Amino acid sequence: MNPNAVALKRPLPLSAAFHRPSAALIHRRSDCCSVAFPAASSTATWSKGSRVLVARCSSAKTADSFEPDRTREDAFVPGQEVERKDTDVLKILRGANSILPHVVLASTVLALVYPPSFMWFTNRYYAPALGFLMFAVGVNSSPKDFTEAVKRPDAIAIGYVGQFIIKPLLGYIFGTISVSTFNLPASLGAGIMLVSCVSGAQLSNYATYLTDPPMAPLSIVMTSLSTATAVFVTPMLSLLLIGKKLPVDVKGMMSSIMQIVVAPIAAGLLLNRFFPRFCGAIQPFLPPLSVFVTALCVGSPLAINIGAIMSPFGIAIVLLIFGFHAASFMSGYSLAGVVFQKSADVKALQRTISFETGMQSSLLALALANTFFQDPLVGVPAAISVVLMSLMGFALVMIWSKRKQQMHFDGISMRN
Repeated sequence: MNPNAVALKRPLPLSAAFHRPSAALIHRRSDCCSVAFPAASSTATWSKGSRVLVARCSSAKTADSFEPDRTREDAFVPGQEVERKDTDVLKILRGANSILPHVVLASTVLALVYPPSFMWFTNRYYAPALGFLMFAVGVNSSPKDFTEAVKRPDAIAIGYVGQFIIKPLLGYIFGTISVSTFNLPASLGAGIMLVSCVSGAQLSNYATYLTDPPMAPLSIVMTSLSTATAVFVTPMLSLLLIGKKLPVDVKGMMSSIMQIVVAPIAAGLLLNRFFPRFCGAIQPFLPPLSVFVTALCVGSPLAINIGAIMSPFGIAIVLLIFGFHAASFMSGYSLAGVVFQKSADVKALQRTISFETGMQSSLLALALANTFFQDPLVGVPAAISVVLMSLMGFALVMIWSKRKQQMHFDGISMRN
């Protein structure tokens, strides 16, 4: 006989063989039958010549594995809900930039309808506000972004040509037309030229990300390069284009760009490099704060200069700024199409360089106009440019994104 088999006087019901007794019950049965039931094992043996199946008691954990563990589920679900709620909040904060076009439009309407809502945000706040936006760019950048740029030096060069050669030429043309054809004050023509001399806007990076995410690092490097070299290029272009019409403090302008652009971006990069945990904690809050600051920077210039904008030449300057940006977008798109016509990603490069050429840091131009030009009309083109540039850029984002989706669906239909 198998030594592990146990003889009982009456048959053990099959249901009882799989019933989980308590620890105390196991002990009493083991005393009366002189059988030791291991509490951590689960085995079953057959005795030869006997119809009795003897099952050893299993542990409570093993028996419970056949039943849903309500206790563990109930204990885990709240944690999951908290984690899910935290994740949703972070997603909302990080995705705040997606509502930027609506915020820009809303702030524009509010500034036109009720100017006092933005009157408190005076000229002295422009430079710190722009510095904060540049700091946000630095925090969200890394040396890896610049490494990506080295792989596409030809695209960087074309973007730079569009930024600091084609666009200043267009600015000079439209600025001259404003004075010679529309008979506008020379200060407004100088303002158009000043807008064309500044570096690329960080909004172009976000627009590129929404349209062609793989091209976002390239756009970041283009904007970073134009911003870094704007310390020298913007004052020289301003002196070349408008130096004879209005006094330009080149030394003071270079110092201002260093304080507004270079220092905040460098601080963000260093913070991201040496304090990554702190950057990770503040990064979710930077997009909504950037949207709020941008709304103030858009609404305030319009509210402060509402008299000039609603003046008889207001419509004319709006049309000129619209034409300047439209020509810049089309020039960048066409230039990239000619240079990279044999490239596999020519369309993505065209859209990226179009954003880089058509969108510039109009807030920087506004800060420079308010700081170095006595005539307040010089800042009017920059104030209008902030609004039109953002609306036109994100309109292209929606058009190109829908077109890409349609082409994707058409390709799937053709394959099917």
